[in-house]
Amino acid sequence: MLRRSKWVAAVCAAVVAAAVVVALPNGPAEAQAVSRARTTAVADDGARIAEEIRVDERTLDLRITSPALGTSGWVRLLLPRGWDTQSRTWPVLYLLHGAGEVQDYKSWTAFTDAAAFTADKDVLVVLPSDGKAGMYSAWWNFGGSTKPDWETFHVTEIRQLLERGYGAGTVRAVAGLSIGGYGAMAYAFRHPGMFKAAASYSGVLNTTIYGVPNFIQMILMREGLNFYSLWGNEWMQRGIWTAHNPYDNVEKLRGTKLYVSSGDGGTGPLDPPGNSPDLMIEPLAKLSSSAFTDKLKQVGIPVTTNYYGGGSHIWPYWQRELKASWPVLAAGLGLPA
Repeated sequence: MLRRSKWVAAVCAAVVAAAVVVALPNGPAEAQAVSRARTTAVADDGARIAEEIRVDERTLDLRITSPALGTSGWVRLLLPRGWDTQSRTWPVLYLLHGAGEVQDYKSWTAFTDAAAFTADKDVLVVLPSDGKAGMYSAWWNFGGSTKPDWETFHVTEIRQLLERGYGAGTVRAVAGLSIGGYGAMAYAFRHPGMFKAAASYSGVLNTTIYGVPNFIQMILMREGLNFYSLWGNEWMQRGIWTAHNPYDNVEKLRGTKLYVSSGDGGTGPLDPPGNSPDLMIEPLAKLSSSAFTDKLKQVGIPVTTNYYGGGSHIWPYWQRELKASWPVLAAGLGLPA
């Protein structure tokens, strides 16, 4: 693991990777910027840290120059106790956000108590950007460039940089909500053995079931993206869709600890007063998730499910589900439940 140096007051020049700005708390309204030598960690494809921002004691934001994306991408880390002083590695928990999320890689900390919940857990928490709607995938682009390749950014570039410079170990779990729930299961089956546990909250786990391709098209159109650039047409490019669909690849999840949950869109206990029932998104999540877990059970792959009934497609339920799924994630990470 990279040894941490003391804070310095001036830019460190003539090093392999210049200086970066680290923001440290300095009162309620401002932060004091100091300089620090940038890590020299480099991923196999040349991805490297372009900027490092220390938001607070446990929160570190990294901007990564990414060949896979063809631009820069961000990731937020929630640091475990002792990260600054101990020369060791930690198990890693990826938390993935949904599509079209304004807060992007900051969303889990903006809308949930994930930071407080993980404060006493011996784990490095990784909150990566997925852009406007990266879909946790390399884009087909009609057979041309695969950029942006969010999958490589997440499971190769970020992983290698964190392992080479930030104390990340090789025991990992992944969880996500909505399209991030899809991403969690997709990464788990597309990279067998990389993640010991995977959890999906209101995820889209059968991408070809009735209504889901139209839902994905709606998401991408809303963000100004071309639906057919992702995986092509769901019929003409069926092989690409199948290769990315958790439902079609359940056997590759055998041995992974799994958790799947969803509401049904009806008004539930965590919905705001007067909230109208969710007639489309959460019902689709339940439909596709149920098909996925039914298939797991048919082939004898264990999965913990929580189809909790009333509940719309909103953050309070996902905050609750992170905690409900912790025993499954912790078992994969080798941590106390």
